[in-house]
Amino acid sequence: MTATRSDRPVNGHNRPGTSRVGPTDRGTSRPAHGKPDDGGKQPPAAARIVAMAREEYRFVMSTDGRPYAVALDGPNVAVPLRGKAGLRQRLARRFADAYPGEVASQSALADAMTVLEGIAEDNDPVPVNLRVGRAPDGAIVVDLGSADGRAVVVSGLGWQVVERSPVLFRRSGAMAPMPEPVLDGDGLAKLHALLNMDESAFHQLVAWLVAAWISDIPHPAVVCKGEQGTGKSKAAQMFINLIDPSPAAKRSQPRDEKAWSRQAFSSWALCLDNVSTIPPWLSDTLCKAVTGDGVVDRALYTDDDVVVLTFKRVLAMTTIDAGALAGDLAERVLLLDLQLIDSRRRRSEEELDATFEAVRPAVLGALFDVLACALAVLPAVRLEAMPRMADFARVLAAVDQTQGWNTLGDYLATSANVATDALEGDPFAMAIATLVDQAGTWQGTAGQLLDTLPVPGPVRPPNWPKDATRAGGRVKRLAPLLRSIGITVDDTQRSRDRTRHKLLILSRAPDGDASASAPDQGALWPDVAPIGQGRTLPDQT
Repeated sequence: MTATRSDRPVNGHNRPGTSRVGPTDRGTSRPAHGKPDDGGKQPPAAARIVAMAREEYRFVMSTDGRPYAVALDGPNVAVPLRGKAGLRQRLARRFADAYPGEVASQSALADAMTVLEGIAEDNDPVPVNLRVGRAPDGAIVVDLGSADGRAVVVSGLGWQVVERSPVLFRRSGAMAPMPEPVLDGDGLAKLHALLNMDESAFHQLVAWLVAAWISDIPHPAVVCKGEQGTGKSKAAQMFINLIDPSPAAKRSQPRDEKAWSRQAFSSWALCLDNVSTIPPWLSDTLCKAVTGDGVVDRALYTDDDVVVLTFKRVLAMTTIDAGALAGDLAERVLLLDLQLIDSRRRRSEEELDATFEAVRPAVLGALFDVLACALAVLPAVRLEAMPRMADFARVLAAVDQTQGWNTLGDYLATSANVATDALEGDPFAMAIATLVDQAGTWQGTAGQLLDTLPVPGPVRPPNWPKDATRAGGRVKRLAPLLRSIGITVDDTQRSRDRTRHKLLILSRAPDGDASASAPDQGALWPDVAPIGQGRTLPDQT
C-alpha cells in the first residue's frame, strides 16, 4: 500500500483556502501545506517541505543514532534522512509534483532535513533491523525486501507471510528481493541436488542456514573448501542468496577496515570469494563481525559529531586451503568440504542459475519449516558442555532433535580438524609444537622462546614475531589452537628473581585432557542464591 496524496487538486479546481491567485499562478491550486500567509505570500520552500513530510511520515531515531522516516500509510520500512537516495530525494520529487513549475533548492532541502532530524531526535531510539529481526513476541521476522513491505514471521508454531512487517526494517542498495516461500515437501532435496557435498556436510549447511535468520546469536563463518573445479564460489553465492539476496553476493576482500564496515552495514550476509591469505587486521575484524562489532567514525562535514556502525553479520568464505585461517578465526568457522564435480555432471552457470531460481521458493519454505521446528524446542535445549560458539551449538542441537540428524557432533569434529589445519599453516605454531614434542615441557620468557625456536628456511616468514612482546602475544592467541592438539599454555607465573619477568610454560597435556591452557583456580563467582530465592537484600542504611 502506498501513501495517498490527499493534497492534489480535484478536477482542476482549487480547494477553499489552499490557493493563492496571482499573476504567476492564476488558475493553479496549492495543497494545504502551501497555504499562503495573510499577506498572500507563499511560505518558504523549506517550511512547505517540512509540512509535507510531517503529513506523510513519522520520524524515528535508530539505536545507532541515525534518523529515519517511516510512511504513515505504507510498508514498515525506515527511509534514511541522510543520503541522496533517502527521504531527501523523495521529498524533492514530491515537492515538484505538488508545485508545478517550482523546484526545491538544495538549501531548502538541507534546511528541511535539519528540522526533520530534530523531530526524530525527540523520540526514544528504536531498533531498525536489516533483513532479519525479532518481533515483540519473540518470533523471527525476515524481510522479503519487496516494495510492498511483506515479511515472513516464524515461530515455534510455524511460519506465515504477512502483508506488513511487525518490526521496522531498513533497506540498502546491496539488497535484492526474496521470493515468497512456498510449501513443498521436497525443498531440501532440491537444494541438495544443486550441491556437491555429502549428507553430513549438507545437514550442517541446512542448520547454518536456518540459524542465520536468528539475528541475536553469533554465527560461525561458513567456509567452502575444495580444490579448483568444486564449485565453491557458486555454492557460496547460493547460500547468501537464500539468506539475504543481493546483486553482489560474492565480494573480494576489503582493502581496509572502513571498506569492510561499509559493506557490513549494507548487508546481513556477505561472502568473501577466493580467500588465499587473511591479513591479521581482517582476521580480527571478521572475528568481531561474527560475535558482534561496532565502529565509531567522524560524521561527514563535522568536527565532533560521530556515527556508529554496529553489526553482527553472517559470513561465508571460499578457499582452497583452510590454513589461511588465523587462530581466532579458525575457532569461529563451519568448514564444508565440496567434492570434485564429475565432468559428465557439470552444468553451465546459466543452467544452475535458472534451476536455483526455479527451486528457491520451495527451498525457502523447507528452511522455514526447519527453523520453526527448531524454535519450538530451542528453549528447552541444554548442552552438557558449551563449545566456543555456544548459541549456535544449541541451534544445532535443536535441529538434530527435530530432524534426527547429527549436525552438532559433526560440527565439533570438523572444528577440531580446522584447528589442526590452521596450526599447520602457521610456522610459529608448528615450531612451538615441535619444541614441546622434543622437550616435553618448556619454560622461559617470551624472548627466550623466540631465541630458542629456529626460523624455518633461509628467510624469516612474514608473520614470524619480530620481538619478545609480539612473541608473547602470539603465544597467547595461539593457546586455543595449541590446546586442541594437547599443548597447554600457562602464562600466569613470574620469574623468582627481582626482575619478575612473565614466564611461559608450554607442556603436553595428559592423554584425554586438553581442556585448559592455565592452571586450576578457584571459583569465579560465589555460590549464592538469586534474589527472591532464599537471598535477601542487604540493609540500605
